[in-house]
Amino acid sequence: MDGLVRLPGPKLDSDVSVEAAIFRRRSVRRFLKEEISKEALAQILWAAQGVLIGEHRTVPSAGGLFPLEIWVVIGADGVEATGSGIYLYVPAENGLISRSRGDFRAALAAAAFGQQSIAEAPVSLIITADYERTKARYRQRAERYVHMEAGHAAQNVYLQATALGLGALAVGAFDDDAVREISGAGENHAPLYIIPIGSAPLNLPAVF
Repeated sequence: MDGLVRLPGPKLDSDVSVEAAIFRRRSVRRFLKEEISKEALAQILWAAQGVLIGEHRTVPSAGGLFPLEIWVVIGADGVEATGSGIYLYVPAENGLISRSRGDFRAALAAAAFGQQSIAEAPVSLIITADYERTKARYRQRAERYVHMEAGHAAQNVYLQATALGLGALAVGAFDDDAVREISGAGENHAPLYIIPIGSAPLNLPAVF
């Protein structure tokens, strides 16, 4: 695929158990000005929507229709050896396609009503959904199924970030149209989550 930035393959084990990641998971609202590795970003994206075997992915999807898209907003010096900008994650290729160049964190934070965590974090994921992919088969129940899938993906991001020693925050308060315009997702996509990710200061208060 032209213009594809290849990502490292996922690791399938670690020293952090699922139970430990669940216990340690917190919502982090402050981030250090530290880049994260390309390996860490790749692992988190794989956890969110990565391919397992064949057409199976890391999260269940009603009918295997996969209505979600993951957009990656990388700030200046946000990810090792990766330029700032907005990228689309391509699960089948385990890679990123550049959509816009530049640091869009301030604009994304403004679209989320000034949430500073988004401006500080080196990376934010935007999860959007194309409901029509699911409506074609499930009609009136499509919205429920899409939202269930988005929740699966967001929790995977939380747990994978935690296992990597990073913090994350699930943000749902934002101007949909503004986020859609920033990401370049298109009119058929509804933004469901913004998830800033990065290194957290030590001794943060326990916010769940």
